[in-house]
Amino acid sequence: MTERDTPGGETGTDGVLDISAPEQFAALAHPLRQRLLFALTHEAATISQLAVRLGVAKGSVAHHLKTLHTAGLVHIAETRTVRGGTEHRYRRTGRRLRIAEPRPADRAALLNAVAQEVDRSPGEHLLSLRHLRLTPERARRLRETLAELVDGAQEDGPEQPVHGVLVVMYEQERA
Repeated sequence: MTERDTPGGETGTDGVLDISAPEQFAALAHPLRQRLLFALTHEAATISQLAVRLGVAKGSVAHHLKTLHTAGLVHIAETRTVRGGTEHRYRRTGRRLRIAEPRPADRAALLNAVAQEVDRSPGEHLLSLRHLRLTPERARRLRETLAELVDGAQEDGPEQPVHGVLVVMYEQERA
C-alpha cells in the first residue's frame, strides 16, 4: 500500500519544496535531521535502515523523522505489515529544498550538516572558495549557469554512490 501524506509545504512539478513555515525551519535546525534528509534524497528507507546507515540509535531516528514528517519535509512512501507490526518507508517530500529567505541560524545549520557529510566522505572531495569581481549582469548569468549545471546533472542509477553538490553564490558585503 502506498500512502502520500505531505502536510505542510507544497512540492512543485519541478520537485522543489519551498521552505517557509516556522516548523520547517525549526526541523531543519538540527544536524541529524539534515543528515536524514540527505539520506532520503534518492530512496525511501525505514527507521532501521536509516539507523544503520547513519550509525544512530533507532529511537533517535524515529524521534527526528517524526519532527521532519510533522513539518512536511518527509512523507510515508509505503506502509507494510511485518511480523505483526507496521513498517513505514519514508521519503523526502521534495527532491530539492529551496529556502527563499534563510535566516543566519538556518544557513549555519545547513552548512554545518554539509560539513559533517564532507567529513564522512570516503572519497576525494572538492571544497573551493573564490571571490570574483563581476558586473550585476555577469553575476546573474553565472548564477543561472550554476543552477542549470546542478539541476541538469544526470544521475547514473541507484547502484552508484551518491555525491553531494552544494553551490553557493553571494555578493560580499562592502566595507
